[in-house]
Amino acid sequence: MPTRLLTDTFNRFFESERAGGLLLLFATFISVALTNSVLGPQYLSVWQTEFAGLTLEHWINDGLMAIFFLMIGLELERELYVGELSILRNALLPIFAALGGMLVPALLHYGFNAGLPSQPGVGIPMATDIAFALGALALLGARIPASLKVFVVAFAVIDDLGAIVMIALLYTDTVALHYLAASLAVWVLLLSLNRFWRIDSIPVYVAGGVLMWALMLKSGVHATVAGVMLAFAIPFWKRSEAEYSSSHYLENRLHKPVAFLVLPIFALANTGIVIGAGWLENLSGPNGMGVISGLVIGKPVGVVLLSVIAVMLGICSLPADLRWRHIVGAGMLGGIGFTMSIFITNLAFSDQPELINASKMAVFVASLMAGALGFLWLRFCGSGEADPA
Repeated sequence: MPTRLLTDTFNRFFESERAGGLLLLFATFISVALTNSVLGPQYLSVWQTEFAGLTLEHWINDGLMAIFFLMIGLELERELYVGELSILRNALLPIFAALGGMLVPALLHYGFNAGLPSQPGVGIPMATDIAFALGALALLGARIPASLKVFVVAFAVIDDLGAIVMIALLYTDTVALHYLAASLAVWVLLLSLNRFWRIDSIPVYVAGGVLMWALMLKSGVHATVAGVMLAFAIPFWKRSEAEYSSSHYLENRLHKPVAFLVLPIFALANTGIVIGAGWLENLSGPNGMGVISGLVIGKPVGVVLLSVIAVMLGICSLPADLRWRHIVGAGMLGGIGFTMSIFITNLAFSDQPELINASKMAVFVASLMAGALGFLWLRFCGSGEADPA
């Protein structure tokens, strides 16, 4: 596949993810510092303030994060229609990479935690934080090929889709079928407005999405799933280089609010990690080892292993400007789980605060390790085939 120049849309996305990743990291350090200061109890209690029947933390994780998942869905929709995933042969490499990057970490965590109370955390090391992964790539600049950036975005988006499916299937305890049916009925109505009546009005779809979210919340299925469902109901088309659909317009409008508001607030509310006397013991326990080994070792092994198998079988091929060392580095950066891993932690251990804290610590340490290893690998081993653009 010939080396491709990055589009203006992708470049804008890449730049916003880089800046957003830095802000997300800053918010995390602020949260950890406040939690472990004399203000710690007051800081943590702020997020448990109740409003309209839900805590502030609940509103952020179920409500504000639905906007994040809406953006993920819009990105996936674009990729499927006109992006890297629109051509099957091009899409197969990141698809196999994402599958490997989910399965191997899950197996490693399960191997450490089978039969233990921490077994539900099997989904924690399956996730990839696209903001931090792209932030690390941005620091490398022209040392890496343009195709590597596109590859990382593609497999990270597929990875997020896998995480969303897993959330819906594994982390839903009880389902109120009548509310779920009502939510799906709203979604079908929105799809019909798009496909049959050709209505292209963002306010109409947003209003329907809010109703669908509320019904999904009542159903017991995690409400953020409604964000992804809404994305695929919003019209997508491209008539010319200058004329884009509501989906494309909304995606562009959401990038900065998500990067500079939604995710930093999520980090402030969810990374209040208490570093107690037994923190090292927690990291070396089954759950800590499962998370760390899954993200730091399982991610690159899974990404590379299934990519190699797919290429050897002739299912797909490497882009012309990529080498296997680039795929190794991409797999390492895929081990930056962070946002999605913390999100899944809250679902997996909703009634076990000690496991939540220990898991967040493991995610934090593993993400730092994976990010540093991936950056250094690509810094010293990833040059040589870079696209000067």
